[in-house]
Amino acid sequence: MPRLALHDWLTNFIPHPGAPEWRERMRRAVGALLGIAFTGIATHLLFGSAGDIPMLVAPMGASAVLLFGASESPLAQPWSILGGNLVSAVVGVACAQWISTPVLSAAVAVALAISAMFLCRCVHPPSGAVALTAVLGGPAVHALGFRFVAVPIVFQSLALLSAALVFHALTGHRYPRAAWRSAAQASAAAGTSGAAVRSVQRSNVGADPQRLSADAFDALTCEEFMSSADHAVPFTMGRHAAWETLCRHGVHALPVVDGAHRLVGTVTHHELANGRRAGFARGLWRGLWRGLWRKTVQVEETVEAVMASGVQAAHRATPLAHLASIFADHACYEIPVLDDTRRLIGVVKHSDMIRWLHQHAGAAYGDAGRSLAGAR
Repeated sequence: MPRLALHDWLTNFIPHPGAPEWRERMRRAVGALLGIAFTGIATHLLFGSAGDIPMLVAPMGASAVLLFGASESPLAQPWSILGGNLVSAVVGVACAQWISTPVLSAAVAVALAISAMFLCRCVHPPSGAVALTAVLGGPAVHALGFRFVAVPIVFQSLALLSAALVFHALTGHRYPRAAWRSAAQASAAAGTSGAAVRSVQRSNVGADPQRLSADAFDALTCEEFMSSADHAVPFTMGRHAAWETLCRHGVHALPVVDGAHRLVGTVTHHELANGRRAGFARGLWRGLWRGLWRKTVQVEETVEAVMASGVQAAHRATPLAHLASIFADHACYEIPVLDDTRRLIGVVKHSDMIRWLHQHAGAAYGDAGRSLAGAR
């Protein structure tokens, strides 16, 4: 038994298999190259005459890994890099000036930087290195004082972020990402409505909505009404495999999840059939890319590359009646249902909701007709 436990523990060190395809890896590497080059050149052109301004600070390399290599991460979003680097630089400079012992100053700076990032909701791992650089960067950095915050930290963060925004747009990649917004809004709506989460047996999940009571519509929650989300696909799945999954289930869209089964987007029939829409810049880029890789193995596009962001989702405790406006305003076929950790636990289908309303509205009209007939 101990040997089995040790084996299970050691398997946690195996690298995650969900790495992007070679084509996507090259795209991200080229983006980091261009981003760092642009940041360094911009700093040199604007502040090159000031010899005390570093052309590049080391934390920008770590930020480039996130902005170009893992742009889907919440740690790589615009507010994360700008806010995280800003507050960490302020904390680092303050600790360098107020605490004379370098090791103690560095430790306090990193700890306070993490606390400030959590407080400002801008956690960005490279920002810890920003705080350390402010403390241990040497006489040149110390001489800058709080100027270190504006230049180089804030300026280079803005330059790197600008390069990432332009590069991802030109290559047809979705950035920034805010998939959490829909879940947060749904959770807030559920809280303000005063609806409590109902205890539902596992057998009720995916049950036929027509068997629910007609007079309970206003009290129903998404968790009680939802169907199974067995057609969800991982964001690393190839586009052709996702197309086969969509056809096999006979649905209009597929929820896209990450390794922890958290919702990160959706991919529709149109996106899987045609891929991304290519403008002039994208068409030029793809033409050059095909020319470079014409004699190499062709790499399939992943679901992540074509999926749509800004997904309309609902918390499991959201009243079912609140979804009517979402279906009407956004013309979607189904709404993913999430738990408190944004894990996908089911979907509420437009067709099920219409069928339920039609059945019970028809019953209500029938009762009203019989009452009028009796009154005569």
